[in-house]
Amino acid sequence: MTEPQLSKAQMRKVWIASLVGSSIEWFDYFLYGTVAALVFNQVFFVAEDPTVGLMLAYASLALAFFIRPFGGIIFSHIGDRVGRKKTLVMTLSLMGVATFLMGVLPTYQAIGVAAPILLILLRLVQGLGIGGEWSGALLLSVEYAPKNKRGLFGAIPQMGVTIGMFLGTGALTFITSTVSQEAFVSWGWRIPFLLSALLVVFGLWIRKGIDETPSFKKVQESGEIPKLPIIDTLKYHWKEVLIAIGGKVVETAPFYIFGTFIVSYGTNQLGFSSTEVLLSVMAATIVTTILIPIMGNLSDTVGRKRMYIFGTIGIIIYAFPYFWLLHQGSFIMLMIATIIGLGIIWAPITAVLGTMFSEIFDAKVRYTGVSLGYQIGAALAGGTAPLVATALLANFNNSYVPVAIYMIFTAVISLVAVWAVRERSNEELDTVSMEKQ
Repeated sequence: MTEPQLSKAQMRKVWIASLVGSSIEWFDYFLYGTVAALVFNQVFFVAEDPTVGLMLAYASLALAFFIRPFGGIIFSHIGDRVGRKKTLVMTLSLMGVATFLMGVLPTYQAIGVAAPILLILLRLVQGLGIGGEWSGALLLSVEYAPKNKRGLFGAIPQMGVTIGMFLGTGALTFITSTVSQEAFVSWGWRIPFLLSALLVVFGLWIRKGIDETPSFKKVQESGEIPKLPIIDTLKYHWKEVLIAIGGKVVETAPFYIFGTFIVSYGTNQLGFSSTEVLLSVMAATIVTTILIPIMGNLSDTVGRKRMYIFGTIGIIIYAFPYFWLLHQGSFIMLMIATIIGLGIIWAPITAVLGTMFSEIFDAKVRYTGVSLGYQIGAALAGGTAPLVATALLANFNNSYVPVAIYMIFTAVISLVAVWAVRERSNEELDTVSMEKQ
């Protein structure tokens, strides 16, 4: 297939459409995770033991990860049969409605057990939406990219992850620093959930002006659109799906340790204020957001696999020093620890992950294959990471050693998974042909 020729204006349009929508989706998604650590154990998951309430809140966080593969299956089916663009409009709309409704949901004190049930249902809707969003935003960039810039293009929607987290933590930091703790628990946490509706409208407007990707148009012209993409994916590309699942583990579990678990760990175990922890996460997300496109661009020269392995080994080396820095009890050390982990070591992994996954799947099932690998990997490692870490603390007398070992374990799994990946930087994207029956 002839690689797409884009003008600079068209390139910017593609970048903006993939980045803005992705940022909004992840803002909505991470907002829940951060508020769950700060508030939901008091207003939805009420228990006599605060640790039990926190674990219930984290369990609700994990549930959305387990529904994400189903969202990936549903929307990737639409994406591989109907198109990337229409799917992205659907996922963004679904996420926006669920997040807004969370902002108006009555608390446990108002309607009893119905409150956490409704919250969990809305969280599951969020999981369905994000299950199809990430892959669509990624393919919007990667399938438009020239072969010598695919790493850079594929890194753009990845910036949405950290921008979304920055917006979420930034909004909460502003609110927690301007209202009392009582006011924040009572009503302040609702504000960013409600304001997200404005961001969703903006994102839908941006995406409306984007055409279908060249790769999908080529499949349409060939008449080879699969009737059931998931069947073809599992039959012909099951090895690639397993690689993607394993490769996702180190990108997601340490991320939620560095960005979500630290909120409760820093405030409950180490005595930091919620504002201090949120500020450190915000600073780290700024560094990461700057580094992601740099790392993605570098992968077009040195290769995706090499960049990925570099970051994964960094996680193994840094797991214990990370907690040592946190336990120094200094806000500066907290800031440094978070910036090194989330801001620097994690950046090369996430920058190349999406592009590397895209390059191992055929265009006919690329949406489905990438979605399955990414979302199943996220369900197994990401959603459970804060819950597992909290449980390890509770069972090992608040020792961080088991948590550090857990982080190392996730890195080893991913190193094994990507060992067989063939480097495809600077090759044409659509040269992999799916086997025929």
